[in-house]
Amino acid sequence: MYIGPCEVKGVRYITIGMNTEVLFRPTVVLFLSLLAITLSGAPAHAEFLGKFEAWEAHARNDGGAKVCYAASAPTKSEGKYTRRGDVFLLVSHRPADKMSGFVSLEAGYIYEKKGKITAKIGGASHAMFADGGLAFAFEDGPLVKSMIRGQNLTVQGKSGRGTLTVDTFSLSGFTAAYRAASKACGVKG
Repeated sequence: MYIGPCEVKGVRYITIGMNTEVLFRPTVVLFLSLLAITLSGAPAHAEFLGKFEAWEAHARNDGGAKVCYAASAPTKSEGKYTRRGDVFLLVSHRPADKMSGFVSLEAGYIYEKKGKITAKIGGASHAMFADGGLAFAFEDGPLVKSMIRGQNLTVQGKSGRGTLTVDTFSLSGFTAAYRAASKACGVKG
């Protein structure tokens, strides 16, 4: 069974198979989003679009807005940590908000403030920035293009406690999962 996160308007969704539960971030946007979700009374459910080697694709409606994403867990995680949560890499589309190919990483810990996070594919290096336990690409387009051409992606960062981690993701199946998510959201992929 696949478990993966998705960040949407200050609310982080964790997909478990085809069901979705809501986790919270301490922001005003979160509070308003949570209030809207609570008042709607209906949990969001993700549609499983397919398994593509190391990647999966999912789609769901969030408050009437379609959200589609490709997701994967690392094939290898390195670092001298004693505790760490789940780690997931996502590439998401949210057409209603004019967001496509949005790259995010759930680190499984809170990142070091103002720490350097780097995604590497072959000889290409892509800078990322932290927001708590999430990392986001400064430039999504070039990173996604590298992911389509690459074989493996490594992300290196430091936790708030100074622990260096390196997560390796297989890019096998990424292109197919990305295209499935793109098609489901009507985004050119």
